[in-house]
Amino acid sequence: MALRWSKVTPQLALGPAVLVTLVAFVGAILWTILLSLTRSRRLPDYTIDWSNWTRQYDRVFADDAWAIALQNLIFLAVGSGLAIVMGFVLAAMIDREKRGQDLFRTLFLYPLAVSLIVTGVAWRWILNPEMGLQTALHGIGLTWVNFNWLAEGRTAMYAIILASVWQSAGFYMALMLSGLKSINTEIWSAARLDGISTWRLYLEVIIPMMKFTFLTCAILLSLGVIKAYDIVLAMTNGGPGQSTWVPGYYTINALANKQNLGLASAAATMMLGLTLLIFVPLVALNWWQRRRGATR
Repeated sequence: MALRWSKVTPQLALGPAVLVTLVAFVGAILWTILLSLTRSRRLPDYTIDWSNWTRQYDRVFADDAWAIALQNLIFLAVGSGLAIVMGFVLAAMIDREKRGQDLFRTLFLYPLAVSLIVTGVAWRWILNPEMGLQTALHGIGLTWVNFNWLAEGRTAMYAIILASVWQSAGFYMALMLSGLKSINTEIWSAARLDGISTWRLYLEVIIPMMKFTFLTCAILLSLGVIKAYDIVLAMTNGGPGQSTWVPGYYTINALANKQNLGLASAAATMMLGLTLLIFVPLVALNWWQRRRGATR
């Protein structure tokens, strides 16, 4: 009897969590997809006109703001990839410098403790031309420096990428540092004996050995980029104009400002599709690489 209860108890304990996940997560996804097929505006309308069930998606694709949001999403994804590069560089530097590891690790991880809203507000102050970094540099004679990036559409996304990289580089540094610590110390000793230069060792040996760590970082980065909203809201509120709109901002704007529940649901469903389009291949590649490594 005791043995039987030991098997059932974990399932009973997980039951509420599974139920909440099905209702709140899966249920919300299905509800959103359903609304995206209807004429819902301020209030839900669950009647589907099958003769024109793609009307909301047609409106999304015909909207220039959605095209801008997708372009900014790609730009943000490429730019935010610098966080992984910086994370690896910082991890390599900390791993080689044994003294003060705890201090530097804490220092670089500190921005991660700050929310994206706070990060956005802080960088909006830093880039403010009247009281931020530009004023300080002008005060020491560097009058040619211009950090008024948020006021111009062609540079505002650079400012958002800069703030995003600053906030997340420490997180990827921690992941990379964990990967570096898992590498056998004999590899480093053999490289020194063979006279292999440091940069060749990292490029040809260390980085290929850390491919699973890089894949994990890429998966986490892609998820963070697709749902980006907080930092855009805090730094530019989508401006100037629509120059810094991203899919998350487009969705919230359709819901809050346009009060069009159907359009917002269609945009949210498109974000889900983008997530699956990026997330599933990366996870499949990660699984295939691990399985391939296990069979060798």
